[in-house]
Amino acid sequence: MTGDHQTLALVLFSVFVAVTLAITTWVSRHRHGSAEEFYAGGRLFSPLENGFAIAGDYMSAASFLGISGLIALYGYDGMLYSVGFLVAWLVVLLLVAELVRNCGRFTLADVVAARMAERPVRIAAGTSSVAVSVLYLVAQMVGAGSLVALLLGGSSEAARSWTVIGVGALMVIYVSLGGMRATTWIQIVKAVLLMAGTVTLTVLVLLRFHGDVNSLLSTAAERSGHGLGFLAPGLRYGGDWTARLDFISLGLALVLGTAGLPHILSRFYTVPTARAARRSVVWSIGLIGSFYLMTIVLGFGAAALIGPDEVRASNASGNTAVPLLALDLGGGAGSTGGTVLFAIVAAVAFATILAVVAGITLASSASVAHDLYSSLRRRHAKQYSEVAVARVAAAGIGAAAIGLGLLARDLNVAFLVGLAFAVAASANLPVLLYSLFWRKFTTRGAVWSVYGGLIPAVLLVLLSPVVSGSPESLFPGVDFHLFPLQNPGVVSIPLGFLAGWIGTVTSSEPPDEARHAETEVRALTGAGAV
Repeated sequence: MTGDHQTLALVLFSVFVAVTLAITTWVSRHRHGSAEEFYAGGRLFSPLENGFAIAGDYMSAASFLGISGLIALYGYDGMLYSVGFLVAWLVVLLLVAELVRNCGRFTLADVVAARMAERPVRIAAGTSSVAVSVLYLVAQMVGAGSLVALLLGGSSEAARSWTVIGVGALMVIYVSLGGMRATTWIQIVKAVLLMAGTVTLTVLVLLRFHGDVNSLLSTAAERSGHGLGFLAPGLRYGGDWTARLDFISLGLALVLGTAGLPHILSRFYTVPTARAARRSVVWSIGLIGSFYLMTIVLGFGAAALIGPDEVRASNASGNTAVPLLALDLGGGAGSTGGTVLFAIVAAVAFATILAVVAGITLASSASVAHDLYSSLRRRHAKQYSEVAVARVAAAGIGAAAIGLGLLARDLNVAFLVGLAFAVAASANLPVLLYSLFWRKFTTRGAVWSVYGGLIPAVLLVLLSPVVSGSPESLFPGVDFHLFPLQNPGVVSIPLGFLAGWIGTVTSSEPPDEARHAETEVRALTGAGAV
């Protein structure tokens, strides 16, 4: 990229970072230091504000960069991510949003521990939440590295690495100083910027084809080299039974995983009532739905105007398709319009990454402090010490995400998020649904449900072609893969539900009918909710 691209994009990066740091600093001067303030922003946000924040949390680098890149490379099969991410919100709205807000306080473990023995349940749920969060963080780090590598010409591995480290450092600052309130406002600003940028690019793509969607699709198919096969299922997930099963596995993970994501569940605690939580989800569905429809246009637009070969040459996984599309729509390399539009899109994508990593880091540090730390101490941790532990945990989680982000820098970000969704659907969703709806559920069932989904999901990923056995693997030079699928969801999700059922029916502990009845009334009516 030219020096103009670099200068303008870096200026816009710097402006956004300065604004978000200013928000964080302002919030840090007005916070009270309580756990409720740090984890839930004092529960003072309106449904509209929280809806924008949820959308900002959910529309990650995987959505903006990864999905459009996959559609540009694989056509119809790449659209599975857009459809799966959107349909997942119906599960959240119908099954968990209002009930979680009524039953919990800060984390997923609060919901389960309301009717179980607290210590083993909190340790299990906290461990699972941290695992999911770190996987999700890695995807954002990879997106940041890809973006800056493109900005600097795609050849600077050192710049890519320093970008990952810089994003990690910023997210620790956001969380440590500002807590949930600063994180929420950063996500609201980012959601507005991302929607504006996506609408602009979508309109420009449609104008290029005079509003003729058929012309857009036919041109994309023609340039893809696959003809009409580009617009039909099977280019990525077709052919043999393994690929088709991978397709089913990914679909299950995407649709069921959202309801188990810690950073999404924690957003329901930032509003004052369950009704406000439900209205937040309605607002977010409107924003997220329109956004994912536009990513389909951007993906096929990149295929039609840039071509899959050029996208793949820039980044093997397609993560840079949208910035390249912006460059072309603005007038091409060297033009003023192309320079400006490329820089704006690159800055919006970077803003997306910073906002999402802040939300995920806050949720995972809350799990470490509120669930793991307070459970492992012999006496219950005081609020101020718990918040201090959360700040330290944010630094540790940031370091882990930086290391893994450097390792996984060549994988597609949407694909990496698919793995995080699979672990969330395997470990968190079964225990959440059982706790809310199964009267006979016991402590052993809860613990077995979490570990029975978490351990198989992580092991199957480690033994899959994602880690070894193919040129696109994390370790392409070795081959120890035993599991043929790239996404473990089709195996690990049923195992999580099965383990919870087996743990319950074999438990000698009688189910606490009274506590379940109390939890049920609280979940459905909000009576006694925090």
